[in-house]
Amino acid sequence: MFSRIYAKYKPYYKENLHLALPIVGSQIGHTLVQMADSVIVGHFTDATQLAAVSLVNSIFILVLVIGLGISYGLTPLIAQENGRQNYEECGKLLSNSLIINISVGLFLYVLVHFGVLLVIDHLNQSPAVVFYAKPYLGLLSVSIIPLLIFQTFKQFAEGLGFTKQAMFISIWGNVLNIILGIIFVRGMFGIKSMGVSGVGLSTLIDRILMATVMAIYVLRSENFKNYLISFKATFIDKIRTIKIVKIGAPVALQYSFEISAFSGAAVLIGTIGAIEQAAHQIAISLAAMTYMIASGVASAATIKTGNNLGRNRLDDLRKSAIASYHVILVFMSCTAVLFIAAHNLMPYIYTSETKVIEIAAQLLIIAGFFQLFDGTQVVGLGVLRGLGDVNIPTVITFLAYWVVGIPVGYVLGFHFGLGANGIWYGLTFGLLTASILLFLRFQNKTRALAQLPSV
Repeated sequence: MFSRIYAKYKPYYKENLHLALPIVGSQIGHTLVQMADSVIVGHFTDATQLAAVSLVNSIFILVLVIGLGISYGLTPLIAQENGRQNYEECGKLLSNSLIINISVGLFLYVLVHFGVLLVIDHLNQSPAVVFYAKPYLGLLSVSIIPLLIFQTFKQFAEGLGFTKQAMFISIWGNVLNIILGIIFVRGMFGIKSMGVSGVGLSTLIDRILMATVMAIYVLRSENFKNYLISFKATFIDKIRTIKIVKIGAPVALQYSFEISAFSGAAVLIGTIGAIEQAAHQIAISLAAMTYMIASGVASAATIKTGNNLGRNRLDDLRKSAIASYHVILVFMSCTAVLFIAAHNLMPYIYTSETKVIEIAAQLLIIAGFFQLFDGTQVVGLGVLRGLGDVNIPTVITFLAYWVVGIPVGYVLGFHFGLGANGIWYGLTFGLLTASILLFLRFQNKTRALAQLPSV
């Protein structure tokens, strides 16, 4: 049976992986920034400052995914117009997306600086943790602006199938981020030790340079010459803005509902104690790494779905989407085994504090079990995004995480006394719910389009 399935989908596996692997590399870059921050702070400071990283990342990731979600609205539109060979429209879409993303970045900065920084004192967190968290969060809030400029040009290039360049820029950006982070946190070469604020400064510098290099690449490369004839940095119009936002805003909400559930879990765990919060940061950081790999596969699925829809190749559309599901099931099965088998060893990447490691190890076992659900739900979202189907999936994500996930986690964690483990069990139920409902939505939409029998 497996050989028959492999033979049927083999061409689509190759196409999808060829497109997905570079996207995975650049997607991991977003997570590596936070992972590097956690590792550097965990090894060169103490559990309190690591807990501050956990608190800030849990809050800031929500702001981050709102911006990223808006930027993703460009990719399926570019893929569809490229499939129709409408190059002029691609340039106009890029112009609109750039202005939208800069505006969103400025709005999110103001929201964090004048909103979250004032509210953070009232989240029932340890005062010592909050003390270290504030300056770190302030630096990250500024970095969202250059990050969204980078995202604009990245999503444009990826929508046209050029995925390697963003990957290389992300890799070198993360190398720089790690080097600068160690220098600033430890205090080297005559620079005074900055503690947790040091990784915030290194992230800001990294994102400014990444935005600059990505913009120069797209605007000067011969690969995009035909697409940029109609590009003007000051061009914006109502119709194209609405098209981008109609996709980007629901995608932002989808990511927000999921990530805010994990952020909410971090805040709940923070009320238990700083040790538990530090352990949560370790486990969620590792789980986020595999999630971003799955998100890269999902982004490739978005592009291929958009291309096939634009060319009216509905049979290829469905088979390519199913191939993406197969790929993610195999990959997440491997990571599930890794998390469960190495749950006692992986926390040492971040810290040597025994109490933190013990709790993180338990959470990694739970993370191993939800790997398949996490991967399949994000691929389902990617395929549906390529079809332009974003509203119903947004409702599904809200139900899965805020009607199922967080309430179940709260009950298990506090009323049944399971603590951090109980909160993570609730997140697992939320991911399972999202995975099933999004797969059913995918089946209904693609079968209706391609008019194919069950696979």
